[in-house]
Amino acid sequence: MIAIVDYGMANLRSVEKALERVGAEPVITSDPATVAKADRVVLPGVGAFGAAMKNLQRTGLHEAVLGSIRAGKPFLGICLGLQMLFEESDEMGKTPGLGLLPGRVVRFFENGRPAGADDLKVPHIGWNELRFPRPTRIFKGIPEGAHVYFVHSFYPEVASAEICAATCDYGGSFCCAIEKENVAATQFHPEKSGDVGLHILRNFTTF
Repeated sequence: MIAIVDYGMANLRSVEKALERVGAEPVITSDPATVAKADRVVLPGVGAFGAAMKNLQRTGLHEAVLGSIRAGKPFLGICLGLQMLFEESDEMGKTPGLGLLPGRVVRFFENGRPAGADDLKVPHIGWNELRFPRPTRIFKGIPEGAHVYFVHSFYPEVASAEICAATCDYGGSFCCAIEKENVAATQFHPEKSGDVGLHILRNFTTF
């Protein structure tokens, strides 16, 4: 069973349907005990970082998610679910995250736009290309330059380059996916990324 964590801030049905399409058995749940019993855990999310962290803590899902990861269960974070893995976010003031990965979440162009980026809008919405700094399980079989779908204003500024599984360019290169041991996460939405996204989700089910 794959538990899709429902903490009130995600497009859960599209994630559920995409996992079903690759042959998985997902269950949308807000019950910490169900998350703890699952074979794999998916943490999706859209919206504000601070509100998401409060919801996780208020419902007890915070410890269920951390416990699953620490137990070595395969884990996939999507969009906000990636960002919450880091130490903190700059969104609406500094807010602590789950602290599993070194680094912080920052807004695009917070220190000004680089040359040539005047026409780029925030949020970053639409299809963009992936680049792979190293081989990973989550992107096995995905070709360099594959397109995936993004909707976000913030991204992780990783403190350890070794965890970065993919990069993307939007006024400069940024880390858009991570993989470390049993944990993988993407800033983009695999459930909205067509055949490439389904391939990524299928890879996750074989972790």
